[in-house]
Amino acid sequence: MSLSERLNEDMKQAMKTQDKFKLSVIRMVRAAIKNIEIDTKRTLDDNEVLDVLGREIKQRKDSLQEFEKAGRDDLAETVKAEIAVLNEYMPQQLTEEEVKAIVQQTIQETGASSKADMGKVMGALMPKVKGRADGKLVNQLVQQLLA
Repeated sequence: MSLSERLNEDMKQAMKTQDKFKLSVIRMVRAAIKNIEIDTKRTLDDNEVLDVLGREIKQRKDSLQEFEKAGRDDLAETVKAEIAVLNEYMPQQLTEEEVKAIVQQTIQETGASSKADMGKVMGALMPKVKGRADGKLVNQLVQQLLA
């Protein structure tokens, strides 16, 4: 079952169980996916749907930081719950140790030796960890290991 089909099935299930919160989150994601499909005039594959989900999660994490800074715990709790719903559709996240091992392997494969080679390493690395690791963490680890 594709990710889009799974979102549709979960939306139907949320309607049946009258889970209004989950239903609204899934509808927001489906709307974002549909907008991209309309723009590109084609249906998105699972990798592209994962990109959309990743973007939605990133937006919510940014909002969460701002709400916590402003002391808006009520809004922060809502955003945390939205992130939890969206994470159900993401692949299993890698641990920091697993990411570090992949980064080290990629550095060896690319022959990088200094921070000047960071772009080359990131270009080779990101497809390997796409959707399974936070880009900020990957960037930090590459910088540490190339320093």
